[in-house]
Amino acid sequence: MKKHHQDIQDLIYVHLNQTDQYVMSSGIEFAEFAAAFSGSLNPLLLLAHRFDDADFNMHTQLEYCPDDRINKLAGEDVYSYGNFCWIDFIEEDVLNELTGQEIAELLYLGHLKHHLKLPFYNKLGNRFVYLAQDDGWFNKTYYRSFKDFFHVLSEVIAGKLGDLKVEKSILGFRKKKTYPQVNKEILLSLTPFIKEGICISLRDSDHQRTRIEIPIWVIGDFANMDDMLEEYEQVSSKPCHAKIIFDKKTKEWKLNVV
Repeated sequence: MKKHHQDIQDLIYVHLNQTDQYVMSSGIEFAEFAAAFSGSLNPLLLLAHRFDDADFNMHTQLEYCPDDRINKLAGEDVYSYGNFCWIDFIEEDVLNELTGQEIAELLYLGHLKHHLKLPFYNKLGNRFVYLAQDDGWFNKTYYRSFKDFFHVLSEVIAGKLGDLKVEKSILGFRKKKTYPQVNKEILLSLTPFIKEGICISLRDSDHQRTRIEIPIWVIGDFANMDDMLEEYEQVSSKPCHAKIIFDKKTKEWKLNVV
C-alpha cells in the first residue's frame, strides 16, 4: 500500500539497531539528509535510482552521482523513484578496485535492502548506505558512526518545526521560522528509547506562549510503516513517554522524560 508524503511530513519514526549499525526511519527524506551534510557528502554510487544526470562506472557497470551534483539529485522528486539506494565512496578510482564478491554484495543491498555482511568497505571509505522505498516513507540507513545519525535527527526536527509554523509578516508574506538544531546530548539521552523505536510527533506539538513541546511515544520496532502508523494512531491518544521542549526566550532545547 503506497503512502504519500503528507502522511509522515510532520511525524518522525526512528528505530536504531546498534548491532547491525542501521536506523529504520520514516519521515526523513533524502533532501533533508543531504541538507544536514551540506557540502560534505562524498560521491554516491547509485544502486537503485532514476536520476538522469548520473555518470557511469565501467568496472561496476553502475551509475554514480558526483558530489557536485548531489544538490541537483536532492532537488528531484526522489520519492517518485520508488526504490532509491546508494552507498557513498571517496573517489571514482576506488570503484575500479572492487572485487566481484563486493559488487555482488552491493547489488544484494540495493535489491533486498539488507546486508550479507556489514556494508562498510575500507576501499570505499563509505560513511553511509542509504536504502529507501518511496523515499521518506521507508528508509533503512547504515551509519559508520551514529554521531552522523544524531546530527541528521537534530537538524530534521528543527527544520520540520520551522516548516510547520509558517508565520505571516507585517506585509503578509509567509516567512519560515528557523529554530536551532536540537542539542545532540538531548537526543543521545533518548538512545534507550530510540533502540525500542520512537515516534516524534510535530503534528501533536503544543505551541505555548513561552515554549513549544514536542511529544515522543515509544512505539516499537517496525519494518512495515503502515503498521507503524497504525500503532502511532493508537498510542497518540495516550500520554507520551517524553517531550522535547523549545524555550522561546532562551532559544534552548531541553528534554522532559515523563
